[in-house]
Amino acid sequence: MKTIKEYSDILKVAKNIILRGAPGTGKTYLAQSIAANIVTDGMKSDYTKLTDDEKKQVEFVQFHPSYDYTDFVEGIKPNSNDDGMEFVLCDGVFKLFVDKARANFENSNRSEAEKKLRRKIQRFLSNCNDKEFKIQRGNKFTIVDNDDETITINIPNNEKSTRTLKIEDIIQLLMAPKDKSFKQPKDVRAFFGKNNNRQRYSYYIALYNELSQMKDIEEDYTDIEREDLKKYVFIIDEINRGEISKIFGELFFSIDPGYRGPSGAVSTQYANLRDNLNVKFYIPENVYIIGTMNDIDRSVESFDFAMRRRFRFIEITPKDRESMLDDLGLETKKDALNRMNALNKVIAETDGLNENYRIGPSY
Repeated sequence: MKTIKEYSDILKVAKNIILRGAPGTGKTYLAQSIAANIVTDGMKSDYTKLTDDEKKQVEFVQFHPSYDYTDFVEGIKPNSNDDGMEFVLCDGVFKLFVDKARANFENSNRSEAEKKLRRKIQRFLSNCNDKEFKIQRGNKFTIVDNDDETITINIPNNEKSTRTLKIEDIIQLLMAPKDKSFKQPKDVRAFFGKNNNRQRYSYYIALYNELSQMKDIEEDYTDIEREDLKKYVFIIDEINRGEISKIFGELFFSIDPGYRGPSGAVSTQYANLRDNLNVKFYIPENVYIIGTMNDIDRSVESFDFAMRRRFRFIEITPKDRESMLDDLGLETKKDALNRMNALNKVIAETDGLNENYRIGPSY
């Protein structure tokens, strides 16, 4: 009989687990207890005792036959507006949850110097509407859009009128040692260890020069605190009732423990409908997934191998969860266990049934 800590330790290593077994063994309650233990670093094991902020680190969904990719990852959904109805691209519950965990993961790994530079870049971007910039060759360009990760520029006299620049790359240039200079595209190429010159490097240099000459102000330095890395747990109840391959889609690759982080980034199915085509989706190291399933509904063997090898299956037997009856009192608990064990013995020996049909203490 494992403790909550032991289950949590398994999840920390495996990243993805599925609690399987007979109905009534409290798998859903156990999943919530494990989640509480994970997000509080072992301080709590009762989900109801979590604070509101701690509960934001846990998400719960229940799969069913109609559940699909658009609910889980992203999809086109109707939305009402002043003109009537329109169809818009909406993120699903899992993608929204992962984006929250990813923001924490990235912020917690950023240095104070990088955070200051990000604030400086955001101040710069907020003041460059309609402003023209020029590269060394004379081509002019303007900044037309930006988000937390990229800057989109417009180049009127260029064959390809728009390009996307990575804010992370600009920060790397600004944080380079003082003996580094970036005057030619080849300098940027060498800094990033690339083998070929790219025209976009000229635009990186132009923005690098603008930001280097820009004065620091107190606003760039205030309220900068190191964000602690948090753990996030996503619980999928009755995971075996959904069409797993259709729900997860290409995320089968990203949830693999060996492909967590940017190295496992993928383009989602509706990525071509987003404004920035270069942004990919990945699952960070601080996301853990717990699934629950009743063997009576669908056995482990019915899952395709791609699913089975990405999750660690843990059987939860009626005996493992006898502690659910602790509140009954010693004599009542003993009587309940005798009845449960006797009934389960008969069930297991009945033709047409097997151990998967046993019942747990909650009955």
